[in-house]
Amino acid sequence: MKVVKSLLLGTAAGLIAVGGAQAADLPVKAKAVEYVKVCSLYGAGFYYIPGSDTCIKLGGYLRAEVALNAGGNYSAQYNNVFAASNRLTNYYSMRAREDLNIDTRTATEYGVVRTYFDAVFTWTTGNYVGAGSGTGATQYSGTLGLNAAGTSLIGSSGGAVNGTDGTISGGALGVYYAFIQFAGFTMGKAVSQFDAPWINYPGNNFDQLVGGSGTTNGVAQFTYTADLGQGVTAIVSAQDQTQVFQTALWNTAGMSTAGVLGGAYGSNDLGGTRSPDLVGTLRVDQAWGLFQASVAAHDNHVGYYGASEVTGHPEDKWGWAVQLALSIKNIPTGAGDVINISGVYTDGASRYNFQELAATSYSMFGGSGGAYQSIGFAGVSDAVFAPGSGLELTKTYGFRGAYTHNWSPYWNSALYGAWAAVNYSGTAKGMICGSAAFATLTGTCNPDFNIGQIGVITRWTPIKNLTFSADFTYSHLDQKYSGVITTPALTSVAKPAATYELKDQDTYSLLVRAQRNW
Repeated sequence: MKVVKSLLLGTAAGLIAVGGAQAADLPVKAKAVEYVKVCSLYGAGFYYIPGSDTCIKLGGYLRAEVALNAGGNYSAQYNNVFAASNRLTNYYSMRAREDLNIDTRTATEYGVVRTYFDAVFTWTTGNYVGAGSGTGATQYSGTLGLNAAGTSLIGSSGGAVNGTDGTISGGALGVYYAFIQFAGFTMGKAVSQFDAPWINYPGNNFDQLVGGSGTTNGVAQFTYTADLGQGVTAIVSAQDQTQVFQTALWNTAGMSTAGVLGGAYGSNDLGGTRSPDLVGTLRVDQAWGLFQASVAAHDNHVGYYGASEVTGHPEDKWGWAVQLALSIKNIPTGAGDVINISGVYTDGASRYNFQELAATSYSMFGGSGGAYQSIGFAGVSDAVFAPGSGLELTKTYGFRGAYTHNWSPYWNSALYGAWAAVNYSGTAKGMICGSAAFATLTGTCNPDFNIGQIGVITRWTPIKNLTFSADFTYSHLDQKYSGVITTPALTSVAKPAATYELKDQDTYSLLVRAQRNW
């Protein structure tokens, strides 16, 4: 019996040993490796960069659109061939755009370190302008029609104004934002701290609304934000003025009749940088809505009275701007409905009213009963001067707002409007109207003007992140000139030497867009 028992135990041990050896030869299932790990610290869409403690989120949109009767895309026929009302005027403009943004965040002992980058790739219809050859030849250009800030190039004496109007023909790359945020500081290219949170778009609307600041394309800055608790923040900022916060410093010695009719009252005589714009903002952001008060100081620094430094120059003058903005949420007309309104006053800092995408010159042609045609023209500046004089600062004021209503989870509409006024001092009016450029004017000379805009936009979102919209805008230029003026040929817009009646002008535009966010 003992012998049998020993044999059984020995056999069992041998089987176990053989089984163990075979098991050692089988592949062992490895522990799963999570190559892309969700980061839940900063909201949906963030993931850890493999091998680091930094979270990243990619986003953007693709947009296709067509604008009818417009001055480029999402803008109005305020100047150049767009407002010439002849065969050089575009009846439509088309655009395709891809936006890419990259958001990274890392938790540190000093708080979250954030970087943000946003770039766009764009293709836009161009336009044709007169080549000035005397044979009726034209040349294709998306950039000759307007200068960098949307200012008409009728009469080169108007000079260029820094900014972006988005009318580049063909393909183009643009950088909207590129900034670092750390311990309350924002360093780089971001939205101006003067802007209302909705920037130019109280109703997600037409690009060129006047009546307030707006840096859709960002501005280089160094900013500190203090969180005071209960939704209250205080902000101080130094931002680059040359990128989007200058209009014109007109030297009236450079005035010409062609330039005047293009909305330029002299040579634009900007000097080099001396000081960034200084901004202070107080914001209250709570469940009921938002209130914000912003102030800005802007240094106006001129080149010279003449062609060189020996001609002398006027002394710098500081301008300023103040803006109040209010957003009211949870209104009884429907869930998600909102009212956004703002008002602004500027003295020598006009871009804080005529934001970076808004036109700063107007040259609009129409019909006339007696003269060859009618024209309404106007221009915006920070200051005006003549040789031997000081700077005369330009005052502006305005407002804009919108009411957005949600008809259903898929449909919403916004009714919006804006209005702005530009007032020149008596001395500045004397410099402008005393110029030989107005020698043929029969009537009243007054460069003051108002611009009013009203529109409605309706959006349909059949599925999440895919929206179709239609936006209609009407604009009225209320200029203060009267009578008639005789001008030489305006070759860039194919207008002949003739007598034109000075009167108010109207225009409208329609934008149809499809946009997919991701």
